[in-house]
Amino acid sequence: MAIFRNESEDFQRVDWTLLQDGAINLYLRPEFLAEDAEWLKSHNYRLDSFDCSAWGSEEDVHEALASGLEFPDYYGRNLDALNDCISDLEIPEESGRVLIFHRYDAFAAKFPREAWVILDIIESKSRFLLLFAKRLFALVQSDDPRLSFEAVGGHPVMWNQREWLNKSRGL
Repeated sequence: MAIFRNESEDFQRVDWTLLQDGAINLYLRPEFLAEDAEWLKSHNYRLDSFDCSAWGSEEDVHEALASGLEFPDYYGRNLDALNDCISDLEIPEESGRVLIFHRYDAFAAKFPREAWVILDIIESKSRFLLLFAKRLFALVQSDDPRLSFEAVGGHPVMWNQREWLNKSRGL
């Protein structure tokens, strides 16, 4: 089930829409994020949610990720170790796995490099896992409508389709 079919009904699926331009999607409005997360949940995706506003240090980030993603005890609690362990996440074969980051803007304001690297890792590992018909992607919520990142995994980080236009984010 992890592959999409070249049929119009698959092109209307939320997961297709989210993955077509890369593995990272930004959200301003929590209700849009909630709608997409509910659709994914109803289609048996495994969802992992993180409150990034609580991340006051790099240690907080790695503790939350290690606990939430059930990393092994040997997880080194640094970005290199995150890069290594993300590939080994358990991903349901009939659907996929979605990492949901709430208030990522709060974390990115304190740790811009680390915030970018985490998204870069997810994008790169998502592309790698797709080679094995496994779906991994991230939904990234921001209270800042101007939040942006340099390209990750060679792809730009895009706002979701409903908030892609600046005017839909009140800008």
